[in-house]
Amino acid sequence: MPPTEPGSGTTPVRQLPHAPEPLSAAGPPAPARPAAGPLLDGLAGWPPARTADGPFALVPVDPAADLARIAVWMNDPAVASSWELAGPPEVTAAHLHPQLTGDGRSVPCLGVLAGVPMSYWEIYRADLDPLARHYPARPHDTGLHLLLGADHRGRGLGSALLRAVADLVLAHRPRCTRVVAEPDVRNTPSVAAFRAAGFRYGGEIELPDKRAALMIRDREPLDPL
Repeated sequence: MPPTEPGSGTTPVRQLPHAPEPLSAAGPPAPARPAAGPLLDGLAGWPPARTADGPFALVPVDPAADLARIAVWMNDPAVASSWELAGPPEVTAAHLHPQLTGDGRSVPCLGVLAGVPMSYWEIYRADLDPLARHYPARPHDTGLHLLLGADHRGRGLGSALLRAVADLVLAHRPRCTRVVAEPDVRNTPSVAAFRAAGFRYGGEIELPDKRAALMIRDREPLDPL
């Protein structure tokens, strides 16, 4: 289970400026990606969200075009210690493959801000994930993982994009009442970014690979005590 780190306009055409040359994923070619399937309510068709830095869109990963870029991000030392996917592109390809060939319960995406791909996201059905064994999951709980590219860190974008993506999920998944995440409790900047994005702290949970802070964004604010 990978860790979590910290619009208007038409849906962007896939253009990845200054991208590394694409590499082929390991293993057999993936079938048509299930990103538009019912488990995540057609995520591939969600419109961009508005942010102060421009329109932000979740664009499902195309392994032929995007693998090299994501692999570079995974080899960033600041990322590698959390995601544990450093190495040749085949390591990243092996991580993406089950999502790209599965039933659509987890969709890997590029985060494209004002036309620039600058982050990697996994939007997943937390209630159908092994995570659900470790907290009181509700039907249609939606989880997310985030990786920011190095050029876009330290600018306060993390919390703004977390808020934007949670808004997208809740706007386009009417049966979902909560967006959840599980950053490592030691990753205090990530926990702080979730709090700033409107998530509340739901306690600590013990996962197989870490002790995590359960962060929850509710569709409706909780009544004050």
